[in-house]
Amino acid sequence: MSGHDGVRRGGILLEDLQRRFDELEKRFAKLTDDYANLNRRYDELGEKSAKQQQRIRELEGELAKARKTSRNSSKPPSSDIVKPPKKDPPSVDSPDGKRKRGGQPGHPRHERPEISPDDIDAIVNYQDDLCPCCGTPLSDLEEPPDVLYQIELPEKPIRTTQHCRHAKWCGKCEKKITPPWPPGLLEAGLVGPRLTAFVGFLKGACAMTISAIRRFFRDVLRVKVSKGFLAKLINKVSGSLADPYEELLRLLPDEDCLNIDETGHKELGKRLWTWCFRAATFALFKISPSRGSEVLLEVLGREFDGLIGCDYFSAYRKYMRLNENVGVQFCLAHLIRDVKFLAEHPDAKNRAYGERLLVQLRKLFDIVHRRDEYPTPAGFRTALARVRNELVWQATMESPHTQQALAMEERFYRHTASYFRFLTDPDIDPTNNIVEQAFRFVAIQRRITQGTRSPTGQRWCERIWTVIATCEQQGRSIFEYLIDAVTSHITHQPVPSLLPEPSDSS
Repeated sequence: MSGHDGVRRGGILLEDLQRRFDELEKRFAKLTDDYANLNRRYDELGEKSAKQQQRIRELEGELAKARKTSRNSSKPPSSDIVKPPKKDPPSVDSPDGKRKRGGQPGHPRHERPEISPDDIDAIVNYQDDLCPCCGTPLSDLEEPPDVLYQIELPEKPIRTTQHCRHAKWCGKCEKKITPPWPPGLLEAGLVGPRLTAFVGFLKGACAMTISAIRRFFRDVLRVKVSKGFLAKLINKVSGSLADPYEELLRLLPDEDCLNIDETGHKELGKRLWTWCFRAATFALFKISPSRGSEVLLEVLGREFDGLIGCDYFSAYRKYMRLNENVGVQFCLAHLIRDVKFLAEHPDAKNRAYGERLLVQLRKLFDIVHRRDEYPTPAGFRTALARVRNELVWQATMESPHTQQALAMEERFYRHTASYFRFLTDPDIDPTNNIVEQAFRFVAIQRRITQGTRSPTGQRWCERIWTVIATCEQQGRSIFEYLIDAVTSHITHQPVPSLLPEPSDSS
């Protein structure tokens, strides 16, 4: 082979190598671009996945909130009406597995009380003097008659009285003498104190609207009155309740124990709040524009050293920080509902955490219900302390550290003593049910009346609700108290107190 051929072959080989190198270099550049694109895609997918995970957590939270009921949260039972009713559990008493309607086995029997002879207005006797078969005169038997009572509304249920005062001439004094009207007659006006109190009873205790009361006057009492006139009567009843209400308001800071709760109130579209303070012998309602701790400071002050039973709302926790003298028992029923919410949460960690807490709470209340089975009080307290400590350990040391679990964990860290104060003091109610029960008729009236329209309406609601709840608590007649209050008010006498008599409270 000549030198010329070798050079030519070498050149061809070099060109081929160069071409292959260029191809590999282009391929490497393409792979580098593909790798960069894949990295960018990976980052985009990672960012998208993070957003999706965040959205999933948000949706799980929204789903958990949507599943809240009065059983697993602080929502009122009335909010459950938008959900389908739960099926009754099967019963062996019914062949189709459904519980029978009406009274259930074990329900106490209620019978109508006997009618007192003092309540009988008339007696009608029925007897035959002759035998209906043969016409023979009948002789009396020494046996009591068959008795049937009937209560009826009189044809004219009201009485109208014309009061006349006659002027006479005194010849000695040479002047006309006109006798004064009886005390309270002019102040009462057209409607007497009993009927005025009855209007207040219909409006307050029976939750009737003014239009309904007007129809009652027209169709039953056969008296035509205007809505404005009825409103004046209601204001008269409200005025008669001012002093008893203020007396209870002044006594609240001196109470040893108060159960407190609040609920919404509307006034011409504006959101207000109705507070209820339930003491041992009375309950007081107060409407305020605030739901905050300033209401507690206004009513109880900074020196209140009694015990408050309440839920875990922030206003009560802030009041605890502002007033170091106050003791608090947080409602265990609210705590159990919040734990049930965790046990039904979409997040598996929250569900497991909630189930563990529910197990300990069941053990705790099982011991409370079997209190009489313990031979000594010390043994009972020891058993309670053991379960309480296990519950606190589960809540604080075995938390999954999710957002919801951390909130529950913080409760036990900060307020363990305020949740279990009832364990050492048997007179403390572990729940806030008694004040929530006092709110039931208020919630019913709120749906009927749609709130108030003025400060005058607020004062009426505060006073009449206080009278209703207090009289129910003491077993007193609401109507009789209203009669006494209105009568005393129009005759300028002291209105009877809403506090029970000393003999009643002893």
